Amino acid sequence: MRAYDITEYGAKGDGVTDNTKAIAATIAACSEDGGGTVRIPAGTYLTGPIVLRSNMTLFVEAGALVLFRNEFDAYYPVETRWSGYECYGFSPLIYGSGLENVSIRGEGCFDGQGTAWWDIYHLIKKGKSYETTVTKKLATLNAEKLHMKTNLVEWNTQFLRPPLLQLYNCHGVTLEGITLQNSPFWNTHLVYCDHVNVRGVTFKNPSNTPNGDGFDIDSCSNVRVSDCHFDVGDDCLCLKSGINEDGRRVGRPTENVTVTNCTMSRGHGGVVFGSENSGGIRNVTVSNCVFIGTDRGIRIKTNRARGAYIENILVNNIYMQDVFCPLAINSFYRYGIDEDDPLMTCAEAIPVTEKTPRVKNIQISNVTAKNCLAAAGFIYGLPELPIEDVSIRHMKVEMTTDANEVGGEPDMVKEEVIMAGEGIFCKHVRGIEFHQVQVETRQGPAVIVEQGEDVELNHVGMKKPHANTPVVKLTKVDDVYIFGRQAVKMKEAYADFVDSNSDEVTFAGN
Repeated sequence: MRAYDITEYGAKGDGVTDNTKAIAATIAACSEDGGGTVRIPAGTYLTGPIVLRSNMTLFVEAGALVLFRNEFDAYYPVETRWSGYECYGFSPLIYGSGLENVSIRGEGCFDGQGTAWWDIYHLIKKGKSYETTVTKKLATLNAEKLHMKTNLVEWNTQFLRPPLLQLYNCHGVTLEGITLQNSPFWNTHLVYCDHVNVRGVTFKNPSNTPNGDGFDIDSCSNVRVSDCHFDVGDDCLCLKSGINEDGRRVGRPTENVTVTNCTMSRGHGGVVFGSENSGGIRNVTVSNCVFIGTDRGIRIKTNRARGAYIENILVNNIYMQDVFCPLAINSFYRYGIDEDDPLMTCAEAIPVTEKTPRVKNIQISNVTAKNCLAAAGFIYGLPELPIEDVSIRHMKVEMTTDANEVGGEPDMVKEEVIMAGEGIFCKHVRGIEFHQVQVETRQGPAVIVEQGEDVELNHVGMKKPHANTPVVKLTKVDDVYIFGRQAVKMKEAYADFVDSNSDEVTFAGN
């Protein structure tokens, strides 16, 4: 297939000329000839929205920088999914819908120049009003949804900031080698896409970017992510599938996803599942990744409004350093709920309905985490539906030794739980196994389990247990099996049982 150079259609890489029409003309010519490669040579190109076509590759050469205009009304309304809701929003800066065989490759950079968008977000967050020609159109297009009860900051103004890149309902997607940075909203967002390959991509946003996720995989299937680098202002890589009733109506899961050989710096989470999981998330593997300075490492979050499931998750060969909490699995996430509904935060079990999320079959293995700040792990289910079938094997966590570390919330549950330099905390769990797990805490036990059943602790230990502190504390836990040399050596000092059924506690070891 032939290549189409944007400079042959009038584009100028001077950083000043508006190349929107020239780039669109190049893409149209490529499409009319049946497809091919649209080439962006070295230079700095200012443009408005870029709309991709089927059977084309957008190739960005080394030395090419594509800057997007920050005049908001240049980004006309398009059909999208915004924060989990199907609606209309500002056009993504790079957009494609209903495409087949579309690729973006090269060593160049796309820069969303998001500062202007972020500034308006901060004004709206302070209670200011804001209106443009496009927000008026969006208010009309989304009229049936405007009554929706949500805590989304921009919803009432309809200033629905766009992602830098969004592909919507596409099949056969490849992203390779490029850098995507300074997005107005989420950096890269794939929705309803199938057969996706993402290799060697760099996702960058400043640490203070509002909603500056790196890469959101939303109700997509058969996705492979490898050799990518993330340095962003929110979650690095996030798997989603729609929110609440709207997500359950669509009912399309994110499934069959592999993530491997990626590095992640900063960010609220390294690899995150949810909290928009109402179409389901399943069959995901994460391997051979490094997380440095992310708030959480592997994070699963959902709540009583979401429903659906997060299941069949395998995580293996992970190194973490300077993270707040290496592992967080939370079914009681307190954000994104109707705060006027008392059932959303009720501490007692409530009836299981279509809104009740199921989190099960999570396998974590071969994890090393050093200088962690809050908790070595945090697993918190619902009293009516515990988190089920979790296996944590060959995990070594070293908590901070800084006596001045104040810690904070390992994850946001219904009540505020503050931890600092502590171990793995579990509540409302069923069928959880710890095998060859070593946790060196600054304070407290290595593992705490409250209100659980079918708990196996196999060679769970600390090199230097704290004086007058057990290695394991179990409160209201039934059916416990404890195995290992340290358990046998320390005997009664190893485990503290509080309101647990001693008849259902089994010790073994040699």
